[in-house]
Amino acid sequence: MRIEILNRTDSEINFVVRGITPGFANLLRRAMMMEVPTLAIEWVDFIKNDSALQDEILANRLGQIPLTFDKKAYNLPEECTCKGKGCSRCQVKLVLSKKGPCMVYSGDLKSRAKDVKPVFDNIPIVELFEGEELEFEAIAQLGFGREHVKWQASIVGYKNSPLVTIIPKDKNYEKYLKLCSRGHVFKVGNKIVITGIDDCTLCQKYKEISKGDEVKVEDGEDIFIFNVESVSGWKAEEVVLEALDQLEKRLKEFKKKLKKVK
Repeated sequence: MRIEILNRTDSEINFVVRGITPGFANLLRRAMMMEVPTLAIEWVDFIKNDSALQDEILANRLGQIPLTFDKKAYNLPEECTCKGKGCSRCQVKLVLSKKGPCMVYSGDLKSRAKDVKPVFDNIPIVELFEGEELEFEAIAQLGFGREHVKWQASIVGYKNSPLVTIIPKDKNYEKYLKLCSRGHVFKVGNKIVITGIDDCTLCQKYKEISKGDEVKVEDGEDIFIFNVESVSGWKAEEVVLEALDQLEKRLKEFKKKLKKVK
């Protein structure tokens, strides 16, 4: 197995993995989306809500706001020493109090924990008009995307990496480049070079002028290009590493239980 990083920022990472099966690629995709614990609002106690939106709609919106958190500071409710009853090790309280007229944003949420805050401060929650008020207390806790989409850690897509071979017999590279639907997959110098393989769409346009085996564009059956975008308090690279740790943890648990089967 070989891994090559194509692009990396705090919020997004692109990489190529060689030497894996389609089944493993899908397993990794699901793990990065569903098996990485994130912090999200679970309970909301509305003290006052004069807005045009019902409590249930507002609570749903609040649950979708991604929150930052210290990865080592909080436990899953079922794994906490309080046994899920609620304590500072498994829950965080956030409060909000606003009077109209104004637009209420995610940045108006105030957390009792310094490490917990909205990832983005400019997410609109609801508009308040003259004389309207909104006040509530909310409880956030860890959870998994497999339980509810509000705990989904990332958006992940992958595709097979194209295998492109170009050996024009007449050395006229330009005619093939002009057919490229993306326009920047190839570069011509002393020889043709593939510079953007992750942008190739397998358009097969080359067949319009190719007369034989001088051009081939095929799926790399064991080569996959991943795009991971974090939609949580994790950095994109952290999502990948944590997903692998969670997979390893679950496989060890499976192995342990399998040994007990007689």
